[in-house]
Amino acid sequence: MNGAASARRPAAGEATASGRAAAATRTGPGGRPGSGKSSEAAEGHGSGAAGKSRRFQAVTRDTARPEGGGRAAPGDAPAPARQWPLLAVLGATGLGLLLVAFDAFRVGTLLIGLAMIGGAALRWALPSVGMLAVRSRFTDMFTYGGLGVSIVLLALMAQPKAWLKIPFLDDILHFTVR
Repeated sequence: MNGAASARRPAAGEATASGRAAAATRTGPGGRPGSGKSSEAAEGHGSGAAGKSRRFQAVTRDTARPEGGGRAAPGDAPAPARQWPLLAVLGATGLGLLLVAFDAFRVGTLLIGLAMIGGAALRWALPSVGMLAVRSRFTDMFTYGGLGVSIVLLALMAQPKAWLKIPFLDDILHFTVR
């Protein structure tokens, strides 16, 4: 046999030792190809585009803290004091649920809605609200405020003897129930 025969290329299904090693360096978590970086790209060698994958990482390594998600009190304060905005909203919501459980439905539901509106106001007014910050400031304010206003309106319109009567809603209800 000549030298050309010993240096033959592998067939389509065959793999060489160097090919297996290169494929192993490009597989990411879970063994999926293309989700990791090659060893050359990780070390900063090579052309740059050859070893990088355009896919998102299979495993998230870290997340960004939401804006305003820092401590609401100094770091040496006890944990409950650092999270007072969240505890205030949760306390008011818990008190509202307790009132609903003791058959004061309208007052308890109003308190829950006002707690959500208060959470939106705290998110707007304070630069750092601890774990009350879940998303961006705008999204948190919109979510807390929208839920709070809708809960308050529904509590005011609840039957029997609604405290808030909106005439066109009665017309819509009678139109759909006919």
